[in-house]
Amino acid sequence: MAETTRWAFPEQLQPRPNQFGFDLDAALRSVVLVHAEVPEDAFTASVLGTERVGSGVVIGDDGLVLTIGYLITEAQTIWLTTIDGTVAPGYPLAYDQTTGFGLVMPLERLSVPALPRGSTRTLETGADVIVIGHGGREHSLTARVIAKREFAGYWEYLLDEAIFAAPAHPQWGGTALVDTAGLLLGIGSLLVQEMERESQLDANMFVPIDLLEPILDDMIRFGRPSGAPRPWLGVYTAEAEGHLIVGGVAPGSPAQHAGLRLGDLVIEVSGQRVDSLAAMYRALWSTGTAGVEVPLTIARGGELVELRVRSADRNEYLKKPRHH
Repeated sequence: MAETTRWAFPEQLQPRPNQFGFDLDAALRSVVLVHAEVPEDAFTASVLGTERVGSGVVIGDDGLVLTIGYLITEAQTIWLTTIDGTVAPGYPLAYDQTTGFGLVMPLERLSVPALPRGSTRTLETGADVIVIGHGGREHSLTARVIAKREFAGYWEYLLDEAIFAAPAHPQWGGTALVDTAGLLLGIGSLLVQEMERESQLDANMFVPIDLLEPILDDMIRFGRPSGAPRPWLGVYTAEAEGHLIVGGVAPGSPAQHAGLRLGDLVIEVSGQRVDSLAAMYRALWSTGTAGVEVPLTIARGGELVELRVRSADRNEYLKKPRHH
């Protein structure tokens, strides 16, 4: 297991117990270590690795842990560790491809308080926040919101409004974004480069907690939100100088079977001209549900090429957890 106790933020960056009007110690206890082990032949192993370590937040009286989904995707073994060193096995209960949230159910009692959830609807840029990682005050820092904006990821992922906070937490995966009232606002997903006042700085991207409420019951009951899944191609695309460039295709994916290649430029999706990742994904998802055939127009070697990609449900490519 990765070492998580031999470093600390400078004292001036750490949240102080008397700084806020809530029980900081209880909030720190609510964040646990998530350690997942994934088989070497898992679909995501080559990209995300076979051993994944991050944080998770207890959100239920039963110990239910909310984390970022890539930590637990295809996990066969999960261990949860509390701030006082209690270790319990966990079960990967759910993963939502759309939001990126993951849920872990502890299989033994954690005796950890649940962190109450808030909302980002009234959260303003410039607001003070706290980023809590597993390990107490030493692994947590005071930060501020530097942006609320759309985020598109190269792996066919889009949030209409993500939260960006700085300074950045170096162990961002699954961290808790908490407001000054002690309410959970989001879950840490990425380390990104952001521009502020013509300067570049490291920041963390958080998935807003508001996205959890409409899907939480279905995730607990069914392991994913109800409804038909979106069409997935399995293409990794980057924006560069006004172009959408294929940077890779997932092995065995619809994109690979259709003949999409490294370096192709995506011009149109289902007849719609696309010039950004967000536009590409919205055009893709507007074609129907998983399994629909998606027409693509690409530029390759100075020529336009028409491809038809039979989309799929991304979840069908992932290993399922063992039942307990």
